[in-house]
Amino acid sequence: MTTTADQPETPGIDPAVLPAGLARRLAGYDWEGVDIGCSSADVFLLRAAGRPNVVLKSEIAGAFSELPAEVERLSWLRREGLASPTPIVFETGGGRHFLLMSALFGSDLARADDIPVLARVEFAASALRTLHAQPVAGCPFDHRLENRLRLAEARMRAGLVDEDDFDDDNRDAGAQELFAWLTANRPQETDIVVTHGDASMPNFMATAEGFSGYIDCGRLGVADRYQDIAIAVSSIQSNFGAEAVAGFLKSYGLSAPDAARMRYYRTLDEFF
Repeated sequence: MTTTADQPETPGIDPAVLPAGLARRLAGYDWEGVDIGCSSADVFLLRAAGRPNVVLKSEIAGAFSELPAEVERLSWLRREGLASPTPIVFETGGGRHFLLMSALFGSDLARADDIPVLARVEFAASALRTLHAQPVAGCPFDHRLENRLRLAEARMRAGLVDEDDFDDDNRDAGAQELFAWLTANRPQETDIVVTHGDASMPNFMATAEGFSGYIDCGRLGVADRYQDIAIAVSSIQSNFGAEAVAGFLKSYGLSAPDAARMRYYRTLDEFF
């Protein structure tokens, strides 16, 4: 879909709510919807001849919006020299948030079919090792369990937890039952690192030459290492199978993953 010189055609977004300055900036771009992942935001890849590709994310502005947090985290990643999109514009209008950012090279690791699966999981492992090695004291975002459980409960009470999307292991349990289990089985947080927060394969970008950056970073913060390991393993299992999981764990350097922690953080992820 090609935009006009005056007003961009905005599939999935009412043009009337697009802030005027952003609309002028995006005039002339072709819009392509990006539909992978579980984000509640609308995501578009925008292309125009002679201009750099950009990505626009938009979501309803509200108490549980994630784009304001993503802007902060992308800015932090860039300051730390970690590969990620550069925020260009963040605006709110018509009851929606809009985040325009640079587009990274390559494809996300779930769909990078030109890259062998083993290389993809090795890229993910290397990207997580790099992030987890960042100094915890230098990260201003606290996603330890006390904060995550508080937000999980708030999302549950607001009706934002999709029980129909629960993993097979949790199909027979409701959100309240799972939350009670999380509260009763809370592990000690003994291995705190800087985590991505949603380390599924669609949230890592790469080319055939290597990793090109982290995306969907609104949940990045200080937390237990298994916040990332559990989600990464679950995503790799779903996308590529058990052999790829073994390759990821070997590349990451985790020979004997903690099954109890894996289960706990997979269950916590049901609320997000």
